[in-house]
Amino acid sequence: MSETPHVTDGTAASAPALPSRRRLRAEVFIVLGLSLGYYAITAALRLIERYLAEPSIGEQATTLNQSRSDIDIIDMLQQLVYQAYLLMPVALALFLLSTGGRQLRPLLGLTGPARAWWRDVGIGIGLAACIGLPGLALYAVGRALGQTVRIDTSGLPDAWWAATILLISAAVAGVLEETIVVGYLLTRLKDLGWGVPAAIIASALLRGAYHLYQGWPMALGNVVMGLVFAWWFHRTGRLAPLIIAHWTLDAVSFIGPEVVPQEWLTELGIA
Repeated sequence: MSETPHVTDGTAASAPALPSRRRLRAEVFIVLGLSLGYYAITAALRLIERYLAEPSIGEQATTLNQSRSDIDIIDMLQQLVYQAYLLMPVALALFLLSTGGRQLRPLLGLTGPARAWWRDVGIGIGLAACIGLPGLALYAVGRALGQTVRIDTSGLPDAWWAATILLISAAVAGVLEETIVVGYLLTRLKDLGWGVPAAIIASALLRGAYHLYQGWPMALGNVVMGLVFAWWFHRTGRLAPLIIAHWTLDAVSFIGPEVVPQEWLTELGIA
């Protein structure tokens, strides 16, 4: 579907031309297939495997940010390369969104004076608090029901670079997920003629799907988070608060177990 040039006040101007619907559908399939769509499929298969395996799912565990080498310096370099690799689908999605002369910064709300950016930071931290506290309670409930795996947020060695890598990992996750599942997907689904409610629901279901490996309660919680985040982007057109909120949530969960008292972690089923 493409838009033709129009004339306003006697001046000819060309609106950004969109690819055909067939090409847009193929583009979305490719971008998701290279990123979060792939993780959604593997997470669903992993959940099935957990229910078929022994011990029960509540007695199983998953480790995030796993070590990639027994050699300290190689592990650090592998971690950095992997984080850079995760950003490639983001670069692809942004490149594709910019085709036809479309401006990315206004499209994703990455504009405005310093005051607007500081407001984004405040909103992001507020969203993180509103999502994070109920999320922690949901995790505890899921563990109590035996339907959520124990999540170990770091498998990195006790090295001088580990905390930095965890913070980078949190930032990359925020940029990857919010850019692809919210900024890119909502924009492209609207380009394809989807209604706003359907686009928001699709975005939220995708977010929940790639968290299925943690158990269905955490996946359901992420669907709720996805509804809130997608609605927020639709209403405000600003992506930065969502990236900041996501980074805050992951940074706290990745670094938190290192500073929170051990008995608290035990009660929550984390340790």
